[in-house]
Amino acid sequence: MNAAGESAWEAFAARVAAWAEGEGIALRDALVLLPFGELLAPARAAFARRGGWPARIETPRTLAASLGPAPPAAPQQPSFDAAADRLVAARLLRAQAIGQALARSDPRRFDHAVDALVETAHAFARAAHQCAPRQREAWWAQARERLAPTTGPGTQQRWLARIALEWAALANEADTDRLFALRPSAWIVLRAGGPDRLAQALLDAAAAVPCLVVDADAGLPAVPREPPALARCDDVEHEAQCAAAQVLAHLERGEAPVALVGLDRQLVRRVRALLERQNVPLADETGWTLSTTRAAALVMSLLRSAAPRAGTDALFDWLKALPEWPGVPEFDARVRALERACRRLGVARVERLGALPDYVAPDLVAPLDAVLAPLRAPRRPVAEWLEALRAALQASGGWAWLAADEAGRAVLRALRLDAEGPAAWREATGAARLGLDGFAAWVDAAFEAQTFKPAAPPAEAVKVVITPLAQVMLRPFAALVCPGADDRHLGAPPATHPLLSDAELAALGLPDRAQRRERESLAFAHALALPRVTLLRRHADASGETLADSPLLQRLALDLAAQGRSFAAWHDPRVATPLAAEPLARPLPVAAQALPARLSASAVEALRDCPYRFFARHVLGLREDDELEAALEKRDYGTWLHGVLLAFHRERGAGASVEHDAERLRALAAQQQAEMGLADDEFLPFAASFERFVPAYLAWLHARDAEGALWQDGERACRLRPEAFGGIELEGRIDRIDRVAQGAALELIDYKTSSAQRLRGKVAQPLEDTQLAVYAALLAPEADVPLRACYLPLDQPEAIKPIVHPQVQHSAEVLVRELGAEFARLRAGAPLPALGEAGLCETCEARGLCRRDHWPDGGEA
Repeated sequence: MNAAGESAWEAFAARVAAWAEGEGIALRDALVLLPFGELLAPARAAFARRGGWPARIETPRTLAASLGPAPPAAPQQPSFDAAADRLVAARLLRAQAIGQALARSDPRRFDHAVDALVETAHAFARAAHQCAPRQREAWWAQARERLAPTTGPGTQQRWLARIALEWAALANEADTDRLFALRPSAWIVLRAGGPDRLAQALLDAAAAVPCLVVDADAGLPAVPREPPALARCDDVEHEAQCAAAQVLAHLERGEAPVALVGLDRQLVRRVRALLERQNVPLADETGWTLSTTRAAALVMSLLRSAAPRAGTDALFDWLKALPEWPGVPEFDARVRALERACRRLGVARVERLGALPDYVAPDLVAPLDAVLAPLRAPRRPVAEWLEALRAALQASGGWAWLAADEAGRAVLRALRLDAEGPAAWREATGAARLGLDGFAAWVDAAFEAQTFKPAAPPAEAVKVVITPLAQVMLRPFAALVCPGADDRHLGAPPATHPLLSDAELAALGLPDRAQRRERESLAFAHALALPRVTLLRRHADASGETLADSPLLQRLALDLAAQGRSFAAWHDPRVATPLAAEPLARPLPVAAQALPARLSASAVEALRDCPYRFFARHVLGLREDDELEAALEKRDYGTWLHGVLLAFHRERGAGASVEHDAERLRALAAQQQAEMGLADDEFLPFAASFERFVPAYLAWLHARDAEGALWQDGERACRLRPEAFGGIELEGRIDRIDRVAQGAALELIDYKTSSAQRLRGKVAQPLEDTQLAVYAALLAPEADVPLRACYLPLDQPEAIKPIVHPQVQHSAEVLVRELGAEFARLRAGAPLPALGEAGLCETCEARGLCRRDHWPDGGEA
């Protein structure tokens, strides 16, 4: 039996019935064991069509489950719950001196050791449970002998493997042990995809019971009768579209159900999305990691929001996932208002929400703090963390949403939040103590270990089944579509075991690399036995890495070539839709009477750089949201330094020494850092820059004092309504104003932490500089002496040197006159064109609005 379809199963049923009749066996008392559960339905249907009393058809697991639940694991025994067992494994390692030292010196490596310990213990326990109970002690003895202590390379891996072995030996008796006490009239085993050790152990233990093994792997042809079609696609999206189109083509021809093989999980999720758009009813037997669901993301964002240095971006990820907050009306609107305020005021950390003005969402900030405060505790038992998490979810409205969502219920089950866990869970979570970061990492690992499979429609309605390659065997599919048939996802070298060598795996009856390759090859051969097989692969991955044909495809191609054949021709089933070209002209909006009433220096610069940018920013009032970056940026350093210098000069008296000035600068720097809530660890790079800045700045300042310069004012807000502007007001904030040349002039100083070279380029053509000219225009009406201006780059590696604007007063006069004429022209209906200059467009937030990349000339000015 090595073909799929009803006829193959009827042949299997007939063979079993003929053998039973020849052996004089009552078929109704016989047990038929299949390799996996998806084969139960076609097998039972085939026996039912024969009539009479059929044999009992099960898999070893379903048969064991039918005999009653397995005994629960006792505390500290392996429970096969990855979340609980990780806690126990960590305790086992910390009980050893080596484990304690590893946890202190390298926490990440310790976590990897815990994962390896759990994986290996589970593998040992499962391998032992596949032996007959009377042979199990011999298996444990053989394993202990095989893993005897050695010296040399791999000593730590051997130590971990021995701990895993002894921990696995504590496991309960397997629920399948009860199968060895059964005495059916016959054991009948269907073998597909390689031998099943448990089924073989049952046959070996059946002393006087007749046994039949039907090997579906025997006689599998190296080359199928109908060669598969092979599609080589360009990239991930191309492959996903072709796979979805191929599935739809089969369905249109009435070829259902279709097997969609899930080799590449991300690719298949994209194919699934494309099929769902066409309302194709499908069942997903592969699922996806629970951690990738919205429900898991909600829980993780809640925990991240409670971290001591949590960013407000994590907070808003959590709040936006909540449909409502009990007791907070218009919750969505309040969240948006709070986010706008945080972006506008630069509040990037949750701990600084209390510093927001009282008018900003006061009825939301207080409940937020009440929910997050219990999650900011020090180390405590995991059980207490879970209680605090449950309370936080219930108080914030997340619990109701999770309970109503399919994936949300899986999240609650994974953490045992919906019901009390068994004794092993209670003991593990009660004994393990973690901090918030450790608890969040544990929760994330618990979600990573779980696979979420959404509920499928009724079996009779299913048209497409997403399934692993190993579960395609012997199923009555009308067609098979297999994307991801490349050298990374099909036939790739199996991963090595974290603790055991291939020789040790083989000796202990665990699947080694050769066995895993053989099982994959058999599964692929069974898949090729289906009718209408299409294989797809892409030339390159999303990262740009080149992909090749799978080794299994390469071997198949050689076998076909030996027979003078090749892969079947594949025709792209996608339907081409011709679209007429509709080139876009450069936009030419008109502001007319919609010009803003107030303009800053940056608005004037936007108008001069690109009129359309001015239109988007200041006429339409569009704003790109500021990033809520918790990490400090150069802009944060600049804001802090401006504040330090303003406070320093306001209190600085005449005749102060360099030493005194340095002491005051450092004291005010610490004070400003505290007021802004900037953490020492994150501020460290900027603190080092400040230490270099202090002597350089004071050297420049005292030389300036010697020339008679006096600080007059800082951060002065100025406004001006020039007559030529027709009612538009000019505004700005000047960083610093000094009286120089023995009082004969005023100098405007603009602090900069940007490149000095760029600043020199700005003033090289005086009429092209906007910022200093605007500031000079603002100050001119109240100035009783001539004006000067300069940029002062504060972040230079050596001496601080001002970059002087040579003709700032003349530039200000020209700027005001020409802007007045420009505003008159715009009021008369002149357009604000998009210029499309490459340097500006690269960083312009309005680029998508003006559609520069879609202009007929490609955006070339």
